[in-house]
Amino acid sequence: MIYKVYYQEDKKRNPKREETHSLYLDAPTEVEARAQVEAHTDHNIEFIEAIEGKTLAYEQQNPNYKLTEFTE
Repeated sequence: MIYKVYYQEDKKRNPKREETHSLYLDAPTEVEARAQVEAHTDHNIEFIEAIEGKTLAYEQQNPNYKLTEFTE
């Protein structure tokens, strides 16, 4: 399943919508997606959304679409 993770780059500041970023991650579950991001980054996760079907196809048309892969 592909997940879109919305995050702030810094956990120390209050979240601001204008500074929200996103990344795409392939993981078996939402829990696993969260665990991967928390283990490999210092991001403040706001929301994780499963995307599939037409929504995924739409997101893949974005030139910034790229699956993030974390190395152990």
